[in-house]
Amino acid sequence: MINRPFWVEKIREIWKKTPIVWLSGVRRSGKTTLSKSFAEAKYLNCDLPSTAALLEDPEAFFASLERPHLVLDEVHQLTDPSRILKIAADEFPKLRILATGSSTLAATRKFKDSLTGRKRNLDLLPVLLTEMEDFGITDIRKRLFRGGLPPALLEAEQDEAFFAEWLDSYYARDVQELFRVEKRTGFLKLLELILRQSGGMLEVSSLTNASGLSRPTVLTYLEVFRLTHVAHVLRPYHDGGKQEIVKQPKVYGFDTGFVRYIRGWNELREEDCGMLWEHVVLDLLLARQPREVQYWRDKQQREIDFVIPKGRGECDVIECKWNPAAAAWGNIKVFREEHPKGRNIIVSPGMVETVRRNSDGLELILANANALPGLLE
Repeated sequence: MINRPFWVEKIREIWKKTPIVWLSGVRRSGKTTLSKSFAEAKYLNCDLPSTAALLEDPEAFFASLERPHLVLDEVHQLTDPSRILKIAADEFPKLRILATGSSTLAATRKFKDSLTGRKRNLDLLPVLLTEMEDFGITDIRKRLFRGGLPPALLEAEQDEAFFAEWLDSYYARDVQELFRVEKRTGFLKLLELILRQSGGMLEVSSLTNASGLSRPTVLTYLEVFRLTHVAHVLRPYHDGGKQEIVKQPKVYGFDTGFVRYIRGWNELREEDCGMLWEHVVLDLLLARQPREVQYWRDKQQREIDFVIPKGRGECDVIECKWNPAAAAWGNIKVFREEHPKGRNIIVSPGMVETVRRNSDGLELILANANALPGLLE
């Protein structure tokens, strides 16, 4: 079993503040494997009838536990999971629970109680750039091509059937069961369109025309994608600039392997690597930042990949460059004329060491992905 210390520590930190961690993430992202990393926890698979039988009298079950932690894997399969978790949190305050599911808790129809004040959410992302060594991956191109779901990443031979089978399972288990989406063909067609244009502007009208679905249906399905973590929607950053885009979001597919698969790429060109590199840097930001990740664009189409607002007009900007020699900071200069406070970071796999540079009045930090978390602390 591959250890994932970053996520284990995240869960332990949350347990210090609240009794329940709700661990969500896409199918096959490693939730079950991660939940079995806690030797001090009793593990229960809620897909099994025997688990439902154990929890018929939750008070008696919790009182009988000899371990301080409990894992309820796929907890939404229980008939009334929110009642079980509420009893545990209210009546057994020393007990710590890790509950897993593929979607956010709010999206799970069986949850009649939001468990306010009793739980924190944690979204398990595909294998991060900073986790590659733990998975024995040394070639960044392999991570970009296969994606970050462990079964696809670690397979001895590339298996294209994995992606098609995953999409079928995602619809059947995560979507139809929880959201009662009936239009399978239209739903998967829309997801394919999102993956195909991943990293671009989210244009609902274009998606409506291309998918053949109504605008309300497209908006509903987009929310399902967000709640089940297969799409990340980034809002535009704006703070008074007259030329800034203020409404239109960008959308990113959840995994580089699926973006590559849907686009039909059998090999990666340099420009493909650059686009996919942006995706894996975003994962790193989503995993480590408590603040919202946004992007910036103006009406002249000048763009900053990612902006992290920090309050009081301060924000950090992150530009993703596959080749550090191609790094340009013209857009950063334009951005800083309107928003001068914050750090300017260019992140590239080609950087061995972190380099600080002053150019045209801008202080720039060029770094690799492993250095990025420390720079943003």
